[in-house]
Amino acid sequence: MTASDTHRAIDAVWRIESAKIVGALTRMVRDIGLAEELAQDALVAALEQWPEAGVPGNPGAWLMTTAKRRAIDRIRRDRTLARKQEELGREPPVEEPGHEPDEVDDDVLRLMFTACHPVLSTEARVALTLRLLGGLTTDEIARAYLVAEPTVAQRIVRAKRTLAKANVPFEVPSGDELAPRLSSVLEVVYLIFNEGYSATAGDDWMRPGLCEDAMRLGRILAALAPAEAEVHGLLALMEIQASRARARSGPDGEPILLLEQNRALWDRLLIGRGLRALARAEELGGGPYTVQAAIAACHARAARPEDTDWVRISALYETLAQLMPSPVVELNRAVALSMAFGPEAGLALVDQLADEPSMRQYHLLPSVRGDLLAKLDRRPEARAEFERAAALTRNTRERELLLNRAKDCGSLPD
Repeated sequence: MTASDTHRAIDAVWRIESAKIVGALTRMVRDIGLAEELAQDALVAALEQWPEAGVPGNPGAWLMTTAKRRAIDRIRRDRTLARKQEELGREPPVEEPGHEPDEVDDDVLRLMFTACHPVLSTEARVALTLRLLGGLTTDEIARAYLVAEPTVAQRIVRAKRTLAKANVPFEVPSGDELAPRLSSVLEVVYLIFNEGYSATAGDDWMRPGLCEDAMRLGRILAALAPAEAEVHGLLALMEIQASRARARSGPDGEPILLLEQNRALWDRLLIGRGLRALARAEELGGGPYTVQAAIAACHARAARPEDTDWVRISALYETLAQLMPSPVVELNRAVALSMAFGPEAGLALVDQLADEPSMRQYHLLPSVRGDLLAKLDRRPEARAEFERAAALTRNTRERELLLNRAKDCGSLPD
């Protein structure tokens, strides 16, 4: 194996094992920042030793053992040696990390709840989650979000300090704390997925790597919290939406809208996984994510755009509006109403949203309005709306799409 092959192997192993390692170390040292530092020491050791000695038979166990030994060395140097050694005595033997699956799973779940703690800002939660649970480097996170690397590094450092200062316990919350804390975890995972699915800025319509990271986190969470309906609901939503990835852009990366996509390119394996997760969520009594997954399932089950059950989709959006009232949900409901009952029905609801303060800079409001006006053959008005939407979006591909739609509406009158 060449050195480059070894480095690729180390990178792959790190992506899979880093959350388990950082979680186990955090349980030992009770400091998430120190835990990550010790995990990075183990990674550096692998980068130094594996190219010469070869990749071990159980690389994850090698990293875990190396990291734990460094933690033991650190604890022994600590001033509170006696107390730390007492805690260490309750740890399982470091030589056999592969024999403690339940404890490792618990550590990963604890790490998720810690990284997504509400005491942190949304940006900090996203960055820390990708760093600790996604195994991404600071540079990779910065490139994914089109943010300067020092900015991301600063967010992560501040997040660790905030967690330490707030004495956030390394545990899975229980009782009344569980629901809001779980909601925070799910929000972070879906924010990561959405940034990959529809990039808010830059030249790319999608960033598939972020979608894959979010789905991996969702699958881990579903395995660790199998009785939580909304965990399965979110996983179902992501799997079904991700199934359209190959059909969402053309040869040159240009966006292709849902109703114009080649559905033969939709990933049936992901759809099947998503539908199974949806069934589980509905069985457990899901909430907003489950309803959104049910909407996505209506599209997934339609072999052709004209087969889509828009009446059911509009009813599901009405349910979603009751569970999670927001202007964005109402805008989506307007689209469904227009498809089910005609563009006039949708336009009436869109016009009601025009004065909402939160929608004034939201590019999809004029985009939807332009689409409805075009269907009503009010082309000059539609063109103006598409141009306004193009001016509001920060995504280059989406801007091009909107300007092309404006052009298709013809020239404005003098």
